[in-house]
Amino acid sequence: MGEYLSRIKDWPSTERPRERLVQHGPHILSDSELLGIILRTGDRKKSAMDLARHLLQKYGGLRGLDTQPAEVLCNEYGIGPAKAAQIKAALELAKRLVQQQWSSKEKLNTSEDAYHYMRLRMRDLSREEFRALFLTSANEIIADKILFEGSLRESVVSPREIILTALQLTAAAVILLHNHPSGNPTPSREDKLVTDKIVKACRYADIQVLDHIVIGRDDYFSFADEGIL
Repeated sequence: MGEYLSRIKDWPSTERPRERLVQHGPHILSDSELLGIILRTGDRKKSAMDLARHLLQKYGGLRGLDTQPAEVLCNEYGIGPAKAAQIKAALELAKRLVQQQWSSKEKLNTSEDAYHYMRLRMRDLSREEFRALFLTSANEIIADKILFEGSLRESVVSPREIILTALQLTAAAVILLHNHPSGNPTPSREDKLVTDKIVKACRYADIQVLDHIVIGRDDYFSFADEGIL
């Protein structure tokens, strides 16, 4: 079999994604061009750009690609462990950048601030995850902790763990967050019972629960905003 004839390095320099990025900036490149740069090389049948287009089309864009574990990506022809790791690392960096941008604010002022801080981490998860943001008295983020994974039920929620962690971190307040894999952020009866249980327990320890945010696919529900905290 002859050598693949459409290698990116054989393209005119004005058309190569890497050269265009250096000359004009990353904002002019498409998602497939940026992903192709991350992949760096293709195989004997496809260029890195072809592989990038295939992945984005199959999984529904960058967001869909992000939901796939590395072992699934490894099964794609032309994508081994190294390329799968490169993809997952790039997507993780994007999430961390967003979190750093929001956490660099002086404090979390609104439910929207907390939502944007965590949305990329939680909106596309296939199972429920319950987290807490531990804050200073000025609402500055001290830590972000996953408390448990699975359906939110009174029987599995431990206000004691939240209180002990807050005391260890000398946190003055917490924001609770969990996701609904269904995509609908409307809180269930169980969500409300769990929230009430935690709020009451934290009150005795002089720890303020500022909000409980339910993250859906593209929206969120704030207990504080709705006045039901």
